[in-house]
Amino acid sequence: PLAKMRVSRAMVVVAAAWSATTCAAAASKDPKDCEVCIATVAAVDALVDADEKKSVQSIIGALEAHCGDLQNERPNPALGPRDLKMCYYMLPIKTDVAAAMAMRMPKDRVCKKLRMKNDEICGVKYPVKVDQIPPDEMLAKLKKLRIKELRGILNDRGVDKSKIDNFVEKDEYIKEIMATQHLEL
Repeated sequence: PLAKMRVSRAMVVVAAAWSATTCAAAASKDPKDCEVCIATVAAVDALVDADEKKSVQSIIGALEAHCGDLQNERPNPALGPRDLKMCYYMLPIKTDVAAAMAMRMPKDRVCKKLRMKNDEICGVKYPVKVDQIPPDEMLAKLKKLRIKELRGILNDRGVDKSKIDNFVEKDEYIKEIMATQHLEL
């Protein structure tokens, strides 16, 4: 009886540790994770007729229509650079995209499944929006961002990469963003 009690206590401790790590992983999910992929899957899904949602061929046709003709360098002009990049990642694996969408998987699950084929699919993110807000509010907002995101803002504004590479402190990135505020993203 004493040995069984020790084993059951050990199992309870292991189960508690497992559930704590699972909850922590779920809580730390990045809301921007796979955002461009999810948007592209939603746009393709909107192009497919309701009665054709389970047809792989019609989903492939919708994906090709959404992206345009990339092989002949005639992409869809309505797409932004991030969406176009997603099309370049998705078209080579369009049958996998269509098969997952035909099973009516949620859009985030489709992207997670595609991540197994190409890890870069969930790495594409939309640029960080820095609206025309008062300088003190923008400064507070910029201080909360990571250096990687600050570098992305400066890259989107066309700031010289060699200048950005010389920055050491986060404050230097923020000063440069404030100085280039007049440039569009």
